[in-house]
Amino acid sequence: MELLKHLKETYVLLFITALFLFLVFNLKTPSISNSIPKPSGPPSACSMRISEQTITPLNNTKHLLVSAYMDQRVKDFDIRIIGIFRRDSIQPLHCFFCCAGRLSETTPATILEHPDNFGFPFVTTDVMCQIPQNCSATHVTLLTTPDKESPSNHPWLPIRNKDTAGQKEENMQFDFTVCISNLFGDYNNVLQFAQTLEMYKLLGVNRVVIYNTSCGPELSRLLQSYSNEGFVEMVPWPIDKHLNPSRGWLHSEHGGDVHYFGQLTTLNECIYRSMEHSRYVLLNDIDEILMPYQHKDLMSLMNTLQNQHPNTGVFLIENHTYPKKLFNQSKSGPLPQWNGVPGFDIMVHIYREEPNRNIYHPHKLIVQPRAVQQTSVHDVLKMSGAKFKVPPDVCRIIHSPISTPTDPPLHQLHVDTRLWDFKDKLLSNVIKVLRRAELL
Repeated sequence: MELLKHLKETYVLLFITALFLFLVFNLKTPSISNSIPKPSGPPSACSMRISEQTITPLNNTKHLLVSAYMDQRVKDFDIRIIGIFRRDSIQPLHCFFCCAGRLSETTPATILEHPDNFGFPFVTTDVMCQIPQNCSATHVTLLTTPDKESPSNHPWLPIRNKDTAGQKEENMQFDFTVCISNLFGDYNNVLQFAQTLEMYKLLGVNRVVIYNTSCGPELSRLLQSYSNEGFVEMVPWPIDKHLNPSRGWLHSEHGGDVHYFGQLTTLNECIYRSMEHSRYVLLNDIDEILMPYQHKDLMSLMNTLQNQHPNTGVFLIENHTYPKKLFNQSKSGPLPQWNGVPGFDIMVHIYREEPNRNIYHPHKLIVQPRAVQQTSVHDVLKMSGAKFKVPPDVCRIIHSPISTPTDPPLHQLHVDTRLWDFKDKLLSNVIKVLRRAELL
C-alpha cells in the first residue's frame, strides 16, 4: 500500500510539472510573437515592385507604360494598358498577371498603335491582354518572352476600373469632368486659370484633372489650393524625365520625341481614369471654355442634346478664338484688386473671330467616356455610338489664347459678352479663391 501511495504521488508530481512547463511555453509564445514576427511560410508568389509612377519604363524595351484598366468592350480582351511606345521598336509582348496572390500563365499581347502620331518617333499605344481562366487579376506587367521571369524584376501596374461594366450612369460620382492635358514650362497665367476653373464650377463641372509637368510658382500655389478643396486632381506627368518632349504638334516643324508633351496619351488616360466616376468628360485646354448659349449650364445642355440624339456618345464643339484685344480699345487692364496677379483677364476679351469653315477648323469634345476607346485632340479615333456636331449658336468654345497667329481688325470681329452673364458670381468667386491661395 505504501508503494502504491508513493507511485500515485510521483505521477501527480510529474503531471503538475508537465502542466506547468506546458503553460509556461504556450502562454509566453504570444508575447514573443508580438516583437518577433513568425515566418508565414515562403513569400507570396506575387512579391513585386508595384509602380507608383505615372510613367514607368518597360524592362528590355524603349517603351513607357502609363496605366492599366479593365476593359472588356473589345471581344476576347479584358485589360487595356495605356503606354507610349517607340514606333520603330515594336516587338511581341506577353501579358503576365498577379491573380490574388499567385502568378498566372502568360498570354499574348495585342499592340494597337494610335493612328495619330504626327511623325513623332513615340506614339500613344494600347496593349490589349486577355486574363487567363481562374485568375482574379489584381496587377499586370508585360514580358518580352513568354517564359516567366522573376516578378520582382518587373514593374507591375495595378488594374483599375474593375466595377465599370455594371455601373449605371445615374450612380456616377460626377456629372462632368474636365481633362486638361498638359502643363509645362513656366506657364503661370494665374488669373485666366482661376477665371476658367471658377467659370466651369458655375457651369456644373464637378472635377478637373490636370496633367502637370511643370508650371510657375504662383500657379502651383493656386492649383494646390484647388487640390486641397477636392475640385482639382493633379496628376504628375514627368515626361521630360524619360523623353525629349516636343512643344509643338508636328515633328517636321518642332522636332522632339513625342507630340506636345504627350498630350494624346494624357487625353486617353484621362478618359479611362474618369470612366468609373464621371458621366461626361470634356477634353479641352485651359484657355478654352465650352460655353452653352441657350442653356444655363452644361447639364441642361446635355439633357437637351441627349434627348435629341439618344444614341450619341461624342459631341463636337466648334472652336471660336477671342483675340487678346480689349473692348473699346481700353488699356485699363485687370480690375484694380487683381493688380500683381500673373496672367490676363478673359472678361475683357469680348471680340470673337469668325472661323473660316472653308478650311479645316478644329473642334473639342464632350464625350461619354464609356463610348470611347481611343481619342485624338480634335476627334475620337475609336468609339461606339454616333457623333454629333453641336451648332455654334447652341454651344461653342470661348478660346482666349495668350497670342494668336493673326490680328484681325476690329470691324471683322463680333462682340460676344456671354461671359458677362456670369460676372457677378464669377468675379466674387475668383477674388475668394485668389485670397485663399494668398495671391491677393
